[in-house]
Amino acid sequence: MKQHFEMFAAYNRWANQRIYDAAADLSQEEFDRDTGAFFKSAMGTLNHLLVTDRIWMKRFSGLGDAPAALDAILFTDFEKLRQARIAEDARISGWIDGLTAKQLAGRFTYTTLSDMRTISQRLAPALAHVFNHQTHHRGQMHTIFTVLGKPSISLDLAYFQRTEEGREFA
Repeated sequence: MKQHFEMFAAYNRWANQRIYDAAADLSQEEFDRDTGAFFKSAMGTLNHLLVTDRIWMKRFSGLGDAPAALDAILFTDFEKLRQARIAEDARISGWIDGLTAKQLAGRFTYTTLSDMRTISQRLAPALAHVFNHQTHHRGQMHTIFTVLGKPSISLDLAYFQRTEEGREFA
């Protein structure tokens, strides 16, 4: 099971890099434009993904800052946002690398943001949610690029597994 999550951490880092490489070609106006996505713009969507990863990593590890709102804007500057994303992806990979089978099979407890309930759940399904959530919103980024008239980018897991970085997981 650990290798499964190591693969998703590597895929997550790879796919985020591809999204950010494509977003680097956007003008500031395009980056900020409300395209009708759930978090409105590329800037809002990329911030949301960073926000939620920080929230979950705080829940999982007890370390780091966790924003208090899912729509928080941590960075309006693209390069600062990109550097924070790179650091968060490294943090996620490093944390997963340090997990034991017992920890993956175990439970953790946290308080929800929306209604302040205490939740206890198994770690592995929560990790699956985190990576699925990233994929969901990267799909929205793909749509944002399309709305802005930008080229499509391949983000398929199978495509990642055919790359040098992903081949060990194929």
